[in-house]
Amino acid sequence: MENQNNTGKGKVIFLIIIAIVAIALIVTGIVFATKTNKPKSNVQITSTEDMQNLINTVYEGQTDNLPPTLNTQIVDVNNADVLKSFTGLNSNEKIDSAVVSEPMIGSQAYSFVLVKVKDDANADEVAKEMSENVDTRKWICVEAEKLYATSVDNLAVLVMASDEWATPVYNKLKEVLGANNEEYVKESNTFFSQEVEEVY
Repeated sequence: MENQNNTGKGKVIFLIIIAIVAIALIVTGIVFATKTNKPKSNVQITSTEDMQNLINTVYEGQTDNLPPTLNTQIVDVNNADVLKSFTGLNSNEKIDSAVVSEPMIGSQAYSFVLVKVKDDANADEVAKEMSENVDTRKWICVEAEKLYATSVDNLAVLVMASDEWATPVYNKLKEVLGANNEEYVKESNTFFSQEVEEVY
């Protein structure tokens, strides 16, 4: 009788172990599928030169949609004040490098920022943080009326300006990248995020 009880208990334990293993495999498969289904960009960013080239590509044919006297420069990510001013980020912990394009005339509200994140950082989280924390009134006498932020691969991007400048530049950027993760859009005092489909 005792042997039968032990056998019954053994079967129950065996079935529980099988169930746990099955659940673990299903969860692992879901996580793997989620990671592998992330959109991939047509553009590979490995250096600040790649970021500068990306900005130049976005600007091609956009003369009528851009403010004059634009200057593209590498951001000193080790300077906390400079990094905060351009990106809204409070720390460079997740940041490998950054490049910004802004007018040399300070009274024009326009900023196009590319941030390359470190290998272990989440570019989407960085894009969201930039959209929430960057100062759209940093020019004092003018304000960016439209802000767009998104990410793909190791790149977080931010475009803020008047709608006539921000929207064409942002749309061209997405076209060049070929894919992007979640978008963060800010307009005046309204902030919202929207899921976007992969663009191919």
